[in-house]
Amino acid sequence: MIRNPILPGFNPDPSIWRVGDDYYVATSTFEWYPGVQIHHSKDLVNWRLVCRPLDRATQLDMRGNPDSGGIWAPCLSFADGLFWLVYTDVKRLDGAFKDAHNYIVTAPSIEGPWSDPVYVNSSGFDPSLFHDDDGRKWFLNMLWNHVSSGVGGQPKHPSFAGILLQEWDPKTKTLTGEARNIFAGSPHGLVEGPHLFKRGGWYYLTTAEGGTGYDHAVTMARSRTIDGPYEMHPLTHLITSKDAPDATLQRAGHGQMVETPQGEVYHTHLTSRPLPGLRRSPLGRETAIQKCVWKEDGWLYLEQGGQVPASEVTPPEDTSNALAPDDTLNDASETTKRYDFDGGTLPLDFQWLRTPHWERLFSLSDRPGFLRLYGRESIGSWYEQALVARRQEAFDFRAETEVDFAPKSFQQAAGLTHYYNRHKFHFVAVTHDARLGRVLTVMSCPGDWPDGRLVFPLADPIALPPEGPVGLAAEVRGADLVFSYYVDGEWRQAGPVLDASVISDEGGRGEHGSFTGAFVGMAAFDTSGSGLCADFDWFSYRRGG
Repeated sequence: MIRNPILPGFNPDPSIWRVGDDYYVATSTFEWYPGVQIHHSKDLVNWRLVCRPLDRATQLDMRGNPDSGGIWAPCLSFADGLFWLVYTDVKRLDGAFKDAHNYIVTAPSIEGPWSDPVYVNSSGFDPSLFHDDDGRKWFLNMLWNHVSSGVGGQPKHPSFAGILLQEWDPKTKTLTGEARNIFAGSPHGLVEGPHLFKRGGWYYLTTAEGGTGYDHAVTMARSRTIDGPYEMHPLTHLITSKDAPDATLQRAGHGQMVETPQGEVYHTHLTSRPLPGLRRSPLGRETAIQKCVWKEDGWLYLEQGGQVPASEVTPPEDTSNALAPDDTLNDASETTKRYDFDGGTLPLDFQWLRTPHWERLFSLSDRPGFLRLYGRESIGSWYEQALVARRQEAFDFRAETEVDFAPKSFQQAAGLTHYYNRHKFHFVAVTHDARLGRVLTVMSCPGDWPDGRLVFPLADPIALPPEGPVGLAAEVRGADLVFSYYVDGEWRQAGPVLDASVISDEGGRGEHGSFTGAFVGMAAFDTSGSGLCADFDWFSYRRGG
């Protein structure tokens, strides 16, 4: 069976495409670098991360982008012998304006090389590219209305002003003709995330509606002509959990349909799994997929009936070319991954924040066998912070590392962090105390938005040996986080039990305010400006109880 979510942890806005027997899903990465995650599968069951295509300064520079800005809602397709990737870089999130710029890159294979971006427009976010069967190409995005009464605070309907359609000329690499507003959405409102699919002379349009919280939905409409008018699906929403508060998969919406070689139909969607008893989703918005069927009325429906997404889904009939399940994201057993940093490149599981100039943040060659972080700006900076982390993919996990760090000032710190953004993180760090010398401290920002004020759960720092490596661990069990450190041959708890649930989409500013997910990883800062380095010998992540 297909077990949802197929891409656990922070993997929202899934765009799916099939090329032959290969399926690819592209998901949003927001402020995390490199931009866009692309996973590969042969059977829709087992998935592996294969690349992040936006990986250099000529393609993407997000320094200064706000938390939950950056890369929104990519759309992946294949036509004319090329992979096409369309995406938004959001430079402003709050208030009346979004400042959302849309681009296209192409590549001859999924691994690249990916081209420099071609700028398209800035009229709204969530772009997609539709390749019609007559050879014409059409660019879609939602229209953002900054002068409406709905801007500011929680999103309101008038700001989401419909779906724009305009022809794209691949020869001149420009939009051509008039932009037309083809779909205003349903009364549910907040229409975004458009994708087109053509079948039997009909243009089918799926959009996301209801905001990305617990009222989220996949809405479907169709038209005989690409520019409408579009009639609404009999149920309005193809997929939604908004009326099923007890469903395992919540916040279901924003996805794309795909056909197998045998003509079976599936539809991806983002989803979240809130902690039991809490409306908080530390794993962020994940990727799920549903099997669908065409009925006699010419509309698509969930195979199981209704609108509520299923946790287990029937796989395609032909899975003879399936990936080996070992080391895929869907192995739910307790597993440990250890990273020894012996190679010349950062392991693919890890990302950093915003900047294309990674060489100012870390090195794998300055001290072979170690990941060296250069202390830069403070943890939570929007410009240049040395933080290298991987996604939290399970409610229960334990992460460990060993750091060699010799601070001389309280302005220098390095250690292990459970991180969401600048106002939602916990950080156990080696630093310096004027009285005690080298010490261990804990810094937390438990959802204090917008100020991001720190608290220090350790009333007094813990004295450490004056030199040598220090083992650090973070263990999360649902909503509880415990930090530990290794000294004198044993693990000792560092500080009280912390609230891990705040490191979630809904923590801090609330349901519609943050769009990524929890990470765990290594961080260093040096606010004195001297760039003191910290060397991490290894990192391990064990999911499960």
